[in-house]
Amino acid sequence: MSQFINAKDTLVTDAVDGLLETSGGALARLDGYPHIKVVCRADWDKSKVALISGGGSGHEPAHAGFVGRGMLTAAVCGEVFASPSVDAVLAGILAVTGKAGCLLIVKNYTGDRLNFGLAAERARAFGLEVEMVVVDDDIALPHLPQSRGVAGTLFVHKIVGDMAENDADLATIKAAAGRTIEAMSSIGMSLDTCTVPGSAKENRIPVGKAELGLGIHGEAGVEQVTLEGAHSAMDMVLDKLSAKIKTGEHVAILNNLGSTTPLEMSILAHCLVTSPKAGNIKHIIGPAPLMTSLDMHGFSVSVLPVDDTNLAPLSAPVHLAAWPGMKDISPVKVQPLPDGLSPIQPIPSANDKTAAIIAQCCDLLISAEDDLNKLDAKSGDGDTGSTLATAARALKGAMDRMPLADLTQLFRAIGNELSQTMGGSSGVILAIFFGATGDACASGKSTPKALKAGLDRISQVGGAAQGDRTMIDALTPALAALPDGISAAAAAARMGADATASMGQAKAGRASYVPEENLLGHNDPGAEAVARLFEGLAKAM
Repeated sequence: MSQFINAKDTLVTDAVDGLLETSGGALARLDGYPHIKVVCRADWDKSKVALISGGGSGHEPAHAGFVGRGMLTAAVCGEVFASPSVDAVLAGILAVTGKAGCLLIVKNYTGDRLNFGLAAERARAFGLEVEMVVVDDDIALPHLPQSRGVAGTLFVHKIVGDMAENDADLATIKAAAGRTIEAMSSIGMSLDTCTVPGSAKENRIPVGKAELGLGIHGEAGVEQVTLEGAHSAMDMVLDKLSAKIKTGEHVAILNNLGSTTPLEMSILAHCLVTSPKAGNIKHIIGPAPLMTSLDMHGFSVSVLPVDDTNLAPLSAPVHLAAWPGMKDISPVKVQPLPDGLSPIQPIPSANDKTAAIIAQCCDLLISAEDDLNKLDAKSGDGDTGSTLATAARALKGAMDRMPLADLTQLFRAIGNELSQTMGGSSGVILAIFFGATGDACASGKSTPKALKAGLDRISQVGGAAQGDRTMIDALTPALAALPDGISAAAAAARMGADATASMGQAKAGRASYVPEENLLGHNDPGAEAVARLFEGLAKAM
Protein backbone atom coordinates (compact mmCIF):
# COMPACT_ATOMS: atom_id res chain seq x y z
CA MET A 1 0.00 0.00 0.00
CA SER A 2 1.51 3.33 -1.09
CA GLN A 3 -1.14 5.63 0.37
CA PHE A 4 -2.07 6.53 3.93
CA ILE A 5 -5.49 4.87 3.91
CA ASN A 6 -6.98 2.02 5.90
CA ALA A 7 -9.19 0.40 3.29
CA LYS A 8 -10.74 1.48 0.02
CA ASP A 9 -14.24 0.86 1.39
CA THR A 10 -13.78 3.21 4.36
CA LEU A 11 -11.46 5.91 3.01
CA VAL A 12 -14.22 8.50 2.43
CA THR A 13 -15.97 7.94 5.76
CA ASP A 14 -12.61 7.96 7.55
CA ALA A 15 -11.73 11.24 5.84
CA VAL A 16 -15.09 12.84 6.58
CA ASP A 17 -14.84 11.88 10.25
CA GLY A 18 -11.31 13.27 10.38
CA LEU A 19 -12.60 16.57 9.01
CA LEU A 20 -15.38 16.67 11.61
CA GLU A 21 -13.13 15.70 14.49
CA THR A 22 -10.77 18.59 13.73
CA SER A 23 -13.43 21.22 12.98
CA GLY A 24 -13.74 22.37 16.57
CA GLY A 25 -17.40 21.36 16.62
CA ALA A 26 -18.34 23.61 13.69
CA LEU A 27 -19.39 20.68 11.48
CA ALA A 28 -21.69 17.69 11.87
CA ARG A 29 -22.79 14.81 9.68
CA LEU A 30 -26.06 13.00 9.10
CA ASP A 31 -26.40 9.56 10.66
CA GLY A 32 -26.41 7.57 7.45
CA TYR A 33 -23.00 5.97 7.04
CA PRO A 34 -21.79 4.49 4.83
CA HIS A 35 -24.31 5.25 2.07
CA ILE A 36 -25.27 8.76 3.14
CA LYS A 37 -22.28 10.99 3.73
CA VAL A 38 -23.56 14.53 4.32
CA VAL A 39 -21.48 17.18 6.12
CA CYS A 40 -23.44 20.18 7.39
CA ARG A 41 -23.07 23.24 9.58
CA ALA A 42 -23.58 22.39 13.24
CA ASP A 43 -25.05 25.86 13.91
CA TRP A 44 -27.61 25.83 11.08
CA ASP A 45 -31.16 26.93 12.01
CA LYS A 46 -32.86 26.89 8.56
CA SER A 47 -33.68 30.60 8.72
CA LYS A 48 -31.67 31.46 5.60
CA VAL A 49 -31.40 30.02 2.10
CA ALA A 50 -29.49 26.74 2.27
CA LEU A 51 -26.62 26.12 -0.14
CA ILE A 52 -25.72 22.52 -0.97
CA SER A 53 -22.93 21.29 -3.21
CA GLY A 54 -20.98 18.08 -3.47
CA GLY A 55 -20.16 15.21 -5.76
CA GLY A 56 -17.48 12.57 -5.82
CA SER A 57 -14.77 12.65 -3.17
CA GLY A 58 -11.12 13.06 -4.11
CA HIS A 59 -11.31 16.83 -4.69
CA GLU A 60 -10.66 17.88 -1.09
CA PRO A 61 -11.05 20.40 0.42
CA ALA A 62 -13.95 20.75 -2.02
CA HIS A 63 -16.65 20.42 -1.07
CA ALA A 64 -16.93 19.54 2.60
CA GLY A 65 -14.03 21.85 3.48
CA PHE A 66 -16.11 24.83 2.39
CA VAL A 67 -19.08 24.10 4.65
CA GLY A 68 -19.37 26.93 7.14
CA ARG A 69 -20.70 30.39 7.81
CA GLY A 70 -20.49 32.49 4.65
CA MET A 71 -20.15 29.56 2.24
CA LEU A 72 -21.93 26.20 2.02
CA THR A 73 -24.60 24.90 4.34
CA ALA A 74 -23.97 21.26 3.48
CA ALA A 75 -21.88 19.06 1.21
CA VAL A 76 -23.00 15.66 -0.07
CA CYS A 77 -20.01 13.34 -0.50
CA GLY A 78 -19.90 10.42 -2.90
CA GLU A 79 -17.23 7.76 -3.13
CA VAL A 80 -13.99 8.73 -4.90
CA PHE A 81 -14.92 10.32 -8.25
CA ALA A 82 -18.46 8.90 -7.97
CA SER A 83 -21.64 10.93 -7.64
CA PRO A 84 -23.53 10.59 -4.36
CA SER A 85 -26.83 8.74 -4.51
CA VAL A 86 -30.25 10.39 -4.90
CA ASP A 87 -31.08 9.38 -1.31
CA ALA A 88 -27.91 11.03 0.00
CA VAL A 89 -28.64 14.29 -1.82
CA LEU A 90 -32.29 14.20 -0.70
CA ALA A 91 -31.20 13.59 2.91
CA GLY A 92 -29.02 16.68 2.72
CA ILE A 93 -31.81 18.81 1.29
CA LEU A 94 -34.34 17.68 3.89
CA ALA A 95 -31.85 18.21 6.72
CA VAL A 96 -31.02 21.85 6.04
CA THR A 97 -33.84 23.40 3.99
CA GLY A 98 -36.39 25.67 5.63
CA LYS A 99 -38.95 28.14 4.35
CA ALA A 100 -36.28 30.26 2.65
CA GLY A 101 -35.50 27.39 0.27
CA CYS A 102 -32.37 25.72 -1.02
CA LEU A 103 -29.96 26.11 -3.95
CA LEU A 104 -28.06 23.09 -5.28
CA ILE A 105 -24.70 23.96 -6.86
CA VAL A 106 -23.78 21.08 -9.15
CA LYS A 107 -20.75 20.48 -11.36
CA ASN A 108 -21.58 19.49 -14.93
CA TYR A 109 -21.15 15.73 -14.85
CA THR A 110 -23.91 13.35 -15.88
CA GLY A 111 -24.13 11.49 -12.58
CA ASP A 112 -24.19 14.67 -10.51
CA ARG A 113 -26.82 16.33 -12.73
CA LEU A 114 -29.10 13.28 -12.64
CA ASN A 115 -28.80 12.47 -8.94
CA PHE A 116 -29.00 16.05 -7.69
CA GLY A 117 -31.78 16.79 -10.19
CA LEU A 118 -33.94 13.83 -9.15
CA ALA A 119 -33.35 14.59 -5.47
CA ALA A 120 -34.53 18.16 -6.10
CA GLU A 121 -37.73 16.85 -7.70
CA ARG A 122 -38.41 14.59 -4.74
CA ALA A 123 -37.73 17.42 -2.30
CA ARG A 124 -40.22 19.64 -4.12
CA ALA A 125 -42.80 16.90 -3.60
CA PHE A 126 -42.28 17.50 0.13
CA GLY A 127 -43.25 21.12 -0.40
CA LEU A 128 -39.71 22.51 -0.28
CA GLU A 129 -38.52 25.28 -2.58
CA VAL A 130 -35.42 23.90 -4.28
CA GLU A 131 -33.49 25.36 -7.22
CA MET A 132 -30.40 24.04 -9.01
CA VAL A 133 -27.56 25.59 -11.02
CA VAL A 134 -25.02 23.66 -13.08
CA VAL A 135 -21.40 24.84 -13.25
CA ASP A 136 -19.61 24.38 -16.60
CA ASP A 137 -16.52 26.61 -16.38
CA ASP A 138 -13.92 24.34 -18.07
CA ILE A 139 -12.88 25.75 -21.46
CA ALA A 140 -10.35 23.04 -22.32
CA LEU A 141 -12.58 21.18 -24.77
CA PRO A 142 -14.78 23.78 -26.47
CA HIS A 143 -16.26 21.21 -28.88
CA LEU A 144 -18.01 19.38 -26.04
CA PRO A 145 -21.77 20.06 -25.96
CA GLN A 146 -21.55 20.33 -22.17
CA SER A 147 -18.38 21.69 -20.57
CA ARG A 148 -17.13 20.21 -17.31
CA GLY A 149 -17.46 21.90 -13.94
CA VAL A 150 -14.13 22.46 -12.21
CA ALA A 151 -12.52 24.90 -9.75
CA GLY A 152 -14.56 27.91 -10.83
CA THR A 153 -17.35 26.29 -8.79
CA LEU A 154 -15.71 27.91 -5.78
CA PHE A 155 -16.47 31.40 -7.11
CA VAL A 156 -20.15 30.42 -6.91
CA HIS A 157 -19.79 29.01 -3.39
CA LYS A 158 -18.18 32.20 -2.12
CA ILE A 159 -20.40 34.76 -3.82
CA VAL A 160 -23.78 33.17 -3.07
CA GLY A 161 -22.55 32.01 0.33
CA ASP A 162 -22.01 35.60 1.36
CA MET A 163 -25.39 36.60 -0.10
CA ALA A 164 -27.21 33.86 1.79
CA GLU A 165 -25.47 34.81 5.02
CA ASN A 166 -26.76 38.34 4.50
CA ASP A 167 -30.37 37.16 4.02
CA ALA A 168 -30.74 37.38 0.23
CA ASP A 169 -33.73 35.41 -1.11
CA LEU A 170 -33.53 32.28 -3.25
CA ALA A 171 -34.39 33.98 -6.55
CA THR A 172 -31.71 36.62 -6.06
CA ILE A 173 -29.13 34.02 -5.08
CA LYS A 174 -29.91 31.77 -8.05
CA ALA A 175 -29.67 34.72 -10.44
CA ALA A 176 -26.25 35.70 -9.02
CA ALA A 177 -25.05 32.11 -9.33
CA GLY A 178 -26.18 32.03 -12.95
CA ARG A 179 -24.36 35.26 -13.78
CA THR A 180 -21.19 33.99 -12.14
CA ILE A 181 -21.29 30.69 -14.02
CA GLU A 182 -21.85 32.48 -17.31
CA ALA A 183 -18.90 34.84 -16.78
CA MET A 184 -16.17 32.53 -15.40
CA SER A 185 -13.69 30.23 -17.14
CA SER A 186 -11.13 27.63 -16.01
CA ILE A 187 -8.40 25.43 -17.43
CA GLY A 188 -5.71 23.23 -15.89
CA MET A 189 -2.39 21.60 -16.68
CA SER A 190 -0.64 18.62 -15.11
CA LEU A 191 2.60 16.71 -15.36
CA ASP A 192 0.94 13.46 -14.30
CA THR A 193 -2.41 11.77 -13.87
CA CYS A 194 -3.86 10.95 -10.47
CA THR A 195 -3.77 7.71 -8.49
CA VAL A 196 -7.25 6.41 -7.68
CA PRO A 197 -7.12 4.20 -4.56
CA GLY A 198 -7.50 0.57 -5.50
CA SER A 199 -6.90 1.17 -9.21
CA ALA A 200 -3.84 0.99 -11.44
CA LYS A 201 -2.44 4.39 -12.35
CA GLU A 202 -2.65 5.45 -15.98
CA ASN A 203 0.79 6.68 -17.00
CA ARG A 204 -0.15 8.37 -20.24
CA ILE A 205 1.90 11.58 -19.82
CA PRO A 206 5.56 11.00 -20.76
CA VAL A 207 8.46 12.53 -18.86
CA GLY A 208 9.15 16.02 -20.17
CA LYS A 209 5.54 16.53 -21.23
CA ALA A 210 2.53 18.14 -19.59
CA GLU A 211 -1.14 17.74 -20.42
CA LEU A 212 -3.14 20.88 -21.01
CA GLY A 213 -6.81 20.90 -20.13
CA LEU A 214 -7.15 17.54 -18.39
CA GLY A 215 -10.14 17.02 -16.11
CA ILE A 216 -10.30 16.79 -12.34
CA HIS A 217 -10.94 13.04 -12.56
CA GLY A 218 -7.86 12.49 -14.70
CA GLU A 219 -9.76 12.72 -18.00
CA ALA A 220 -7.57 13.45 -21.00
CA GLY A 221 -7.00 17.06 -21.94
CA VAL A 222 -6.87 18.88 -25.22
CA GLU A 223 -3.19 18.16 -25.94
CA GLN A 224 0.14 17.06 -24.55
CA VAL A 225 2.77 19.80 -24.69
CA THR A 226 6.50 19.98 -24.07
CA LEU A 227 7.31 21.24 -20.59
CA GLU A 228 9.85 24.06 -20.80
CA GLY A 229 9.45 25.52 -17.31
CA ALA A 230 6.86 27.26 -15.17
CA HIS A 231 6.72 30.42 -17.30
CA SER A 232 5.96 28.38 -20.41
CA ALA A 233 3.31 26.33 -18.60
CA MET A 234 1.53 29.38 -17.24
CA ASP A 235 1.81 31.10 -20.60
CA MET A 236 -0.03 28.24 -22.32
CA VAL A 237 -2.80 28.29 -19.71
CA LEU A 238 -3.20 32.06 -20.00
CA ASP A 239 -3.25 31.74 -23.78
CA LYS A 240 -6.42 29.66 -23.49
CA LEU A 241 -7.95 32.23 -21.11
CA SER A 242 -6.77 35.31 -23.01
CA ALA A 243 -10.05 35.92 -24.81
CA LYS A 244 -11.84 35.91 -21.45
CA ILE A 245 -9.52 38.36 -19.67
CA LYS A 246 -8.61 40.85 -22.38
CA THR A 247 -10.91 43.56 -21.01
CA GLY A 248 -12.02 44.59 -17.52
CA GLU A 249 -10.80 43.76 -14.04
CA HIS A 250 -10.62 40.08 -13.06
CA VAL A 251 -9.97 37.79 -10.12
CA ALA A 252 -8.13 34.48 -10.52
CA ILE A 253 -8.16 31.27 -8.51
CA LEU A 254 -4.75 29.59 -8.64
CA ASN A 255 -5.57 26.03 -7.64
CA ASN A 256 -3.22 23.21 -6.68
CA LEU A 257 -4.55 19.99 -8.23
CA GLY A 258 -3.12 17.86 -5.45
CA SER A 259 0.58 17.17 -5.20
CA THR A 260 2.22 20.28 -6.64
CA THR A 261 4.58 21.53 -3.93
CA PRO A 262 4.06 24.92 -2.25
CA LEU A 263 7.40 25.98 -3.75
CA GLU A 264 6.14 25.23 -7.27
CA MET A 265 2.81 26.93 -6.60
CA SER A 266 4.57 30.13 -5.50
CA ILE A 267 6.66 30.04 -8.67
CA LEU A 268 3.50 29.60 -10.74
CA ALA A 269 1.92 32.51 -8.87
CA HIS A 270 4.91 34.66 -9.81
CA CYS A 271 4.58 33.55 -13.43
CA LEU A 272 0.90 34.44 -13.44
CA VAL A 273 1.29 37.82 -11.77
CA THR A 274 4.17 38.92 -14.01
CA SER A 275 2.74 37.66 -17.30
CA PRO A 276 1.75 40.41 -19.75
CA LYS A 277 -1.26 38.24 -20.60
CA ALA A 278 -2.58 38.59 -17.04
CA GLY A 279 -2.53 42.38 -16.86
CA ASN A 280 -6.25 42.55 -16.14
CA ILE A 281 -6.05 40.07 -13.25
CA LYS A 282 -5.99 42.37 -10.23
CA HIS A 283 -6.99 39.97 -7.45
CA ILE A 284 -6.04 36.39 -6.59
CA ILE A 285 -7.38 33.53 -4.48
CA GLY A 286 -4.58 31.13 -3.64
CA PRO A 287 -2.25 29.62 -4.53
CA ALA A 288 -3.80 26.79 -2.55
CA PRO A 289 -5.31 23.32 -2.90
CA LEU A 290 -8.99 24.17 -3.37
CA MET A 291 -10.42 21.64 -5.81
CA THR A 292 -7.87 18.88 -6.16
CA SER A 293 -7.69 15.63 -8.10
CA LEU A 294 -6.22 13.33 -5.47
CA ASP A 295 -2.43 13.42 -6.04
CA MET A 296 -2.37 15.08 -9.45
CA HIS A 297 0.84 17.05 -10.05
CA GLY A 298 -0.76 20.04 -11.68
CA PHE A 299 -2.52 23.37 -11.33
CA SER A 300 -5.50 25.20 -12.71
CA VAL A 301 -6.44 28.82 -13.21
CA SER A 302 -10.01 30.09 -12.99
CA VAL A 303 -10.92 33.67 -13.89
CA LEU A 304 -13.97 35.83 -13.25
CA PRO A 305 -14.68 39.48 -14.08
CA VAL A 306 -15.25 41.54 -10.94
CA ASP A 307 -17.47 44.55 -10.39
CA ASP A 308 -19.39 46.25 -7.60
CA THR A 309 -21.82 43.34 -7.32
CA ASN A 310 -19.36 40.50 -6.68
CA LEU A 311 -16.16 42.07 -5.35
CA ALA A 312 -17.50 42.52 -1.81
CA PRO A 313 -18.88 38.95 -1.51
CA LEU A 314 -15.61 37.51 -2.83
CA SER A 315 -13.49 39.51 -0.40
CA ALA A 316 -15.69 39.01 2.67
CA PRO A 317 -13.76 37.01 5.31
CA VAL A 318 -14.89 33.52 6.32
CA HIS A 319 -13.58 31.41 9.18
CA LEU A 320 -12.77 28.35 7.10
CA ALA A 321 -9.26 26.91 7.18
CA ALA A 322 -9.48 25.75 3.56
CA TRP A 323 -10.40 29.16 2.14
CA PRO A 324 -7.29 31.35 1.60
CA GLY A 325 -9.21 34.57 1.03
CA MET A 326 -8.94 36.97 -1.86
CA LYS A 327 -5.99 39.36 -2.02
CA ASP A 328 -5.08 42.24 -4.27
CA ILE A 329 -2.11 41.60 -6.51
CA SER A 330 0.68 44.00 -5.66
CA PRO A 331 4.29 44.52 -6.79
CA VAL A 332 7.17 43.07 -4.80
CA LYS A 333 8.21 45.42 -2.01
CA VAL A 334 12.00 45.71 -1.71
CA GLN A 335 13.67 47.24 1.32
CA PRO A 336 17.33 48.28 1.41
CA LEU A 337 19.89 46.07 3.09
CA PRO A 338 20.84 47.16 6.61
CA ASP A 339 23.99 49.24 7.04
CA GLY A 340 27.11 47.13 7.30
CA LEU A 341 25.74 44.09 5.47
CA SER A 342 26.65 45.11 1.95
CA PRO A 343 30.32 44.19 1.45
CA ILE A 344 32.86 46.75 0.31
CA GLN A 345 33.36 46.19 -3.39
CA PRO A 346 36.99 45.55 -4.41
CA ILE A 347 38.69 47.52 -7.16
CA PRO A 348 38.71 45.31 -10.28
CA SER A 349 42.04 44.44 -11.89
CA ALA A 350 43.09 42.16 -14.74
CA ASN A 351 45.28 39.07 -14.79
CA ASP A 352 44.69 36.68 -17.68
CA LYS A 353 46.40 33.70 -16.05
CA THR A 354 44.41 34.01 -12.81
CA ALA A 355 41.18 34.53 -14.76
CA ALA A 356 41.84 31.37 -16.76
CA ILE A 357 42.44 29.32 -13.60
CA ILE A 358 39.23 30.54 -11.96
CA ALA A 359 37.25 29.92 -15.15
CA GLN A 360 38.71 26.42 -15.36
CA CYS A 361 37.65 25.69 -11.77
CA CYS A 362 34.14 27.02 -12.41
CA ASP A 363 33.73 24.97 -15.59
CA LEU A 364 34.86 21.83 -13.77
CA LEU A 365 32.21 22.29 -11.09
CA ILE A 366 29.50 23.09 -13.61
CA SER A 367 30.27 19.98 -15.68
CA ALA A 368 30.25 17.82 -12.52
CA GLU A 369 26.81 19.03 -11.37
CA ASP A 370 24.81 15.89 -12.20
CA ASP A 371 27.48 13.47 -10.98
CA LEU A 372 27.83 15.25 -7.64
CA ASN A 373 24.04 15.46 -7.18
CA LYS A 374 23.71 11.71 -7.73
CA LEU A 375 26.53 11.08 -5.27
CA ASP A 376 24.98 13.41 -2.70
CA ALA A 377 21.63 11.64 -3.06
CA LYS A 378 23.28 8.62 -1.43
CA SER A 379 24.20 10.51 1.72
CA GLY A 380 22.35 13.84 1.73
CA ASP A 381 19.63 15.73 -0.07
CA GLY A 382 21.05 15.46 -3.58
CA ASP A 383 21.97 19.10 -4.13
CA THR A 384 25.75 19.35 -3.69
CA GLY A 385 26.35 19.51 -7.44
CA SER A 386 23.66 22.14 -7.97
CA THR A 387 24.92 24.23 -5.05
CA LEU A 388 28.49 24.24 -6.34
CA ALA A 389 27.44 24.77 -9.97
CA THR A 390 25.21 27.72 -9.03
CA ALA A 391 28.11 29.34 -7.18
CA ALA A 392 30.46 28.62 -10.08
CA ARG A 393 28.14 30.25 -12.60
CA ALA A 394 27.77 33.30 -10.37
CA LEU A 395 31.54 33.55 -9.91
CA LYS A 396 32.13 33.37 -13.66
CA GLY A 397 29.62 36.16 -14.11
CA ALA A 398 31.44 38.29 -11.54
CA MET A 399 34.92 38.01 -13.07
CA ASP A 400 34.89 41.57 -14.40
CA ARG A 401 34.42 42.80 -10.81
CA MET A 402 37.27 40.73 -9.37
CA PRO A 403 40.71 42.09 -8.31
CA LEU A 404 42.51 39.42 -10.34
CA ALA A 405 45.93 41.07 -10.01
CA ASP A 406 45.87 41.13 -6.18
CA LEU A 407 45.67 37.67 -4.56
CA THR A 408 44.98 39.06 -1.09
CA GLN A 409 41.94 41.01 -2.25
CA LEU A 410 40.94 38.27 -4.71
CA PHE A 411 40.60 35.61 -2.02
CA ARG A 412 38.49 37.97 0.08
CA ALA A 413 36.36 38.93 -2.94
CA ILE A 414 35.73 35.28 -3.78
CA GLY A 415 34.68 34.68 -0.17
CA ASN A 416 32.24 37.60 -0.32
CA GLU A 417 30.83 36.38 -3.63
CA LEU A 418 30.28 32.84 -2.35
CA SER A 419 28.64 34.06 0.85
CA GLN A 420 25.99 35.76 -1.29
CA THR A 421 25.48 33.25 -4.09
CA MET A 422 26.14 29.82 -2.60
CA GLY A 423 23.42 28.33 -0.44
CA GLY A 424 23.58 26.02 2.54
CA SER A 425 26.46 25.38 4.90
CA SER A 426 28.88 24.94 1.98
CA GLY A 427 28.60 28.59 1.06
CA VAL A 428 29.40 29.69 4.60
CA ILE A 429 32.31 27.27 4.94
CA LEU A 430 33.91 28.31 1.67
CA ALA A 431 33.35 32.00 2.39
CA ILE A 432 35.22 31.54 5.68
CA PHE A 433 37.92 29.54 3.90
CA PHE A 434 38.64 32.19 1.26
CA GLY A 435 38.29 35.07 3.72
CA ALA A 436 40.81 33.49 6.08
CA THR A 437 43.12 32.71 3.15
CA GLY A 438 43.01 36.36 2.11
CA ASP A 439 43.82 37.47 5.65
CA ALA A 440 46.79 35.10 5.72
CA CYS A 441 48.04 36.45 2.41
CA ALA A 442 47.79 39.97 3.80
CA SER A 443 50.07 38.96 6.66
CA GLY A 444 52.74 37.85 4.19
CA LYS A 445 52.20 34.11 3.98
CA SER A 446 52.78 32.28 0.71
CA THR A 447 49.78 31.00 -1.21
CA PRO A 448 50.13 27.35 -0.04
CA LYS A 449 50.50 28.47 3.58
CA ALA A 450 47.64 30.94 3.24
CA LEU A 451 45.39 28.18 1.88
CA LYS A 452 46.42 25.98 4.82
CA ALA A 453 45.44 28.82 7.17
CA GLY A 454 42.03 28.93 5.48
CA LEU A 455 41.67 25.18 6.01
CA ASP A 456 42.58 25.50 9.69
CA ARG A 457 39.95 28.21 10.11
CA ILE A 458 37.07 26.18 8.64
CA SER A 459 38.07 23.17 10.75
CA GLN A 460 37.98 25.39 13.81
CA VAL A 461 34.64 27.04 12.97
CA GLY A 462 32.87 24.05 11.39
CA GLY A 463 34.19 21.44 13.78
CA ALA A 464 35.13 18.93 11.07
CA ALA A 465 38.53 17.28 10.74
CA GLN A 466 40.16 14.74 8.49
CA GLY A 467 38.38 11.40 8.88
CA ASP A 468 34.95 12.95 9.42
CA ARG A 469 33.84 12.24 5.83
CA THR A 470 33.69 15.78 4.46
CA MET A 471 35.50 17.84 1.81
CA ILE A 472 38.31 18.25 4.36
CA ASP A 473 39.30 14.62 3.74
CA ALA A 474 40.41 15.61 0.24
CA LEU A 475 41.42 19.21 0.93
CA THR A 476 43.81 18.45 3.81
CA PRO A 477 46.12 16.06 1.93
CA ALA A 478 45.89 18.17 -1.24
CA LEU A 479 47.11 21.32 0.50
CA ALA A 480 49.80 19.36 2.35
CA ALA A 481 51.13 18.15 -1.00
CA LEU A 482 50.69 21.45 -2.84
CA PRO A 483 54.31 22.66 -2.21
CA ASP A 484 55.37 19.64 -4.29
CA GLY A 485 53.28 20.78 -7.24
CA ILE A 486 49.70 20.67 -8.49
CA SER A 487 50.02 17.06 -9.75
CA ALA A 488 51.04 15.87 -6.30
CA ALA A 489 48.16 17.80 -4.77
CA ALA A 490 45.72 16.24 -7.26
CA ALA A 491 46.94 12.73 -6.47
CA ALA A 492 46.65 13.36 -2.72
CA ALA A 493 43.16 14.82 -3.13
CA ARG A 494 42.02 11.77 -5.10
CA MET A 495 43.34 9.38 -2.46
CA GLY A 496 41.63 11.38 0.26
CA ALA A 497 38.29 11.49 -1.61
CA ASP A 498 38.35 7.77 -2.40
CA ALA A 499 39.11 6.97 1.22
CA THR A 500 35.74 8.44 2.25
CA ALA A 501 33.98 5.54 0.48
CA SER A 502 35.14 3.21 3.25
CA MET A 503 33.97 5.52 6.04
CA GLY A 504 30.71 4.10 7.37
CA GLN A 505 29.99 7.03 9.65
CA ALA A 506 30.10 10.75 8.95
CA LYS A 507 30.81 13.03 11.90
CA ALA A 508 29.72 16.30 10.30
CA GLY A 509 27.17 17.54 7.79
CA ARG A 510 23.88 15.96 6.70
CA ALA A 511 25.60 12.63 6.06
CA SER A 512 26.01 12.26 9.84
CA TYR A 513 22.27 11.42 9.99
CA VAL A 514 22.52 8.73 7.30
CA PRO A 515 22.89 5.00 8.12
CA GLU A 516 26.16 3.22 7.37
CA GLU A 517 24.80 1.15 4.48
CA ASN A 518 23.98 4.32 2.55
CA LEU A 519 27.52 5.65 2.89
CA LEU A 520 29.79 2.69 2.29
CA GLY A 521 31.01 2.41 -1.27
CA HIS A 522 30.27 6.03 -2.16
CA ASN A 523 32.67 8.97 -2.01
CA ASP A 524 31.67 12.01 -0.03
CA PRO A 525 30.40 14.50 -2.64
CA GLY A 526 32.31 17.45 -1.18
CA ALA A 527 35.56 15.50 -1.13
CA GLU A 528 34.87 14.28 -4.67
CA ALA A 529 34.37 17.88 -5.83
CA VAL A 530 37.73 18.90 -4.32
CA ALA A 531 39.47 15.95 -6.01
CA ARG A 532 37.97 16.78 -9.40
CA LEU A 533 39.03 20.40 -9.04
CA PHE A 534 42.67 19.53 -8.37
CA GLU A 535 42.69 16.86 -11.09
CA GLY A 536 41.28 19.29 -13.62
CA LEU A 537 43.78 21.98 -12.71
CA ALA A 538 46.67 19.51 -12.88
CA LYS A 539 45.57 18.45 -16.35
CA ALA A 540 45.19 22.04 -17.56
CA MET A 541 48.47 23.25 -16.08
